[in-house]
Amino acid sequence: MAKYGKAATKRVASAMRRKKKGTLKSSSGRKVTSRKQAIAIGLSEAREKGAKVPRKRTGTKKKAGKKR
Repeated sequence: MAKYGKAATKRVASAMRRKKKGTLKSSSGRKVTSRKQAIAIGLSEAREKGAKVPRKRTGTKKKAGKKR
């Protein structure tokens, strides 16, 4: 089963094109130059529109190893 839907793929592709063109802005209004940030923005937009995108990862705690 696919992890992401077609709509999500289109949103990410659109964000990448806008990044390349220089019109993609972050929430603070600064121009986005990072590839990873552009993908994150595309996925976030897809999530808002209701596309099939996995939930955001939250900070997970690592289990403490056994003491010997």
